Amino acid sequence: MLEYSEITIGKIIIFDGEPWEVVASHVFRKQQRKPVNATKLRNLITGRVTEYSFHQSEKAEEADIETKNIKFIYAQKGDYWFHEEGDPSKRFALKEEQMSGGVKFLKKDSMAKAMVFQEKIIGVKFPIKVELKVIEAPPNMKGNTAQGGNKVVKVETGASVNAPLFIEEGDTIVINTENGEYVERV
Repeated sequence: MLEYSEITIGKIIIFDGEPWEVVASHVFRKQQRKPVNATKLRNLITGRVTEYSFHQSEKAEEADIETKNIKFIYAQKGDYWFHEEGDPSKRFALKEEQMSGGVKFLKKDSMAKAMVFQEKIIGVKFPIKVELKVIEAPPNMKGNTAQGGNKVVKVETGASVNAPLFIEEGDTIVINTENGEYVERV
């Protein structure tokens, strides 16, 4: 059991019988009252976000989330097809709502981790950094680049990314899947 002050960002707790991820957390005290932990929670099954204040006397149970390696096969009409690592016969589809924003950087045969709660897959965690090839990049333009500059390039998965001006078509770049930003050129 977690005390009210231990419910911090990134923890997964059982709230109303379902697993919720803590998205934001702030412990504070209002004037003469007891301290509270104002949290923002995201339901890992439905994706719904809610705010809840845990008081000093409240506790929360930490969710028992298992992870297993899965391999991405293909996407079709909003369904993303995976299979268990080492066993291609165990295929399953997940909806886009069950995955984080990193799904747009997922390419064929890439690995991810499935989050399993009570023997049911409730979400997918992607690697934080992925290497992708640039398939479309506008030409470089000479001019004022003293402060640096950015242009929008398209990568092999079809996603668009802001990248520096020196990135050209055919380059391989590293992208942070959590925020969708360019990291470096390989």
